[in-house]
Amino acid sequence: MGVHSYEHFIKKLQHPTLKDSFISIQKDQKNHAAIISERIQHLGGTPVTSEGMIGKVEGAIGNLFKKYDSDQEIIKHAIKGENIYGIRMSEDLVRDKLDEESLGKVQKILDKDREHVDFLKSLLHS
Repeated sequence: MGVHSYEHFIKKLQHPTLKDSFISIQKDQKNHAAIISERIQHLGGTPVTSEGMIGKVEGAIGNLFKKYDSDQEIIKHAIKGENIYGIRMSEDLVRDKLDEESLGKVQKILDKDREHVDFLKSLLHS
């Protein structure tokens, strides 16, 4: 789950402190995208600058079927998105496909995403 999803969440959140937390996570996501883009360029490739097909489908489904009535529901959806679209799909996508340096960068990003999930879970219980 990435920058565009957090943009949607930030617009819907009511509590200013939660908005600030989501903005912070979104900044991390932007930084992660920059790290990956730089690595792709270093390897001679051209990074994709859009959210991609999976991101568009996830966003469209979320917009059509998920009407968030509370900040708690937004937090729950963010946790689900980070776990499914951010972490699990990324792990599956890169498994046995990256050089050591690239894999190290991705692992650091996924570790930060796991920290985001833990933080979001703590918000549900506070």
